Amino acid sequence: MSIVLALPKGRILKEAGPLLARAGLEPEPDHADESSRKLRFSTRHPDVDVIRVRSFDVATFVAFGAAQIGICGADVLMEFDYPEIYAPLDLGIGRCRVSVAEPGDEAGQTDLSRVSAIRVASKYPNIARRHFARRGIQAEIVELSGSMELAPGLGLSRLIVDLVQTGGTLKANGLVETDVIAHVSSRLIVNRVALKTRPEEIGGWIEAFRKALAP
Repeated sequence: MSIVLALPKGRILKEAGPLLARAGLEPEPDHADESSRKLRFSTRHPDVDVIRVRSFDVATFVAFGAAQIGICGADVLMEFDYPEIYAPLDLGIGRCRVSVAEPGDEAGQTDLSRVSAIRVASKYPNIARRHFARRGIQAEIVELSGSMELAPGLGLSRLIVDLVQTGGTLKANGLVETDVIAHVSSRLIVNRVALKTRPEEIGGWIEAFRKALAP
């Protein structure tokens, strides 16, 4: 039975390419072509296939055993917190942060120590809710899958919680980063049941990635 490795579309997929090659799992050349309608690809190893899915879905595929291994941002792991997932390695790619942002012309005007409730737009409802709950603030979450930066200007929310890499998109939309919730990078993740039932195979690939990370 083949092992399935779930990879996220986008920036992390491109950054993961050299790492996959060093681990002996270089996929078919068109795996990085996001215009391709194909979603499953063979690799240099005959017993491992790669699937290309949305970044948020990598964790779900691995948690439910549809894929045995995956590469997933720590932000996704924080959001879903699947007990079925074990994340043995920080791959050091896809570095960014989950942050709070607000309109630049209003930054610092709200004393959050005096606020009991606030509306926040985010694709990370659990992360956002937990972050503000730790401050004693009840966050009303407006869930969006993208274009978070539009929410404050259109009156949809006071704040946003989103993934930030350079801050350029925030700046272009008149927002400033006011709080960093977590610094994140991509992790190698495995399904715990697969690791238990196929320890030599799954453990072997964990070790292959560990060696691929070595300087």
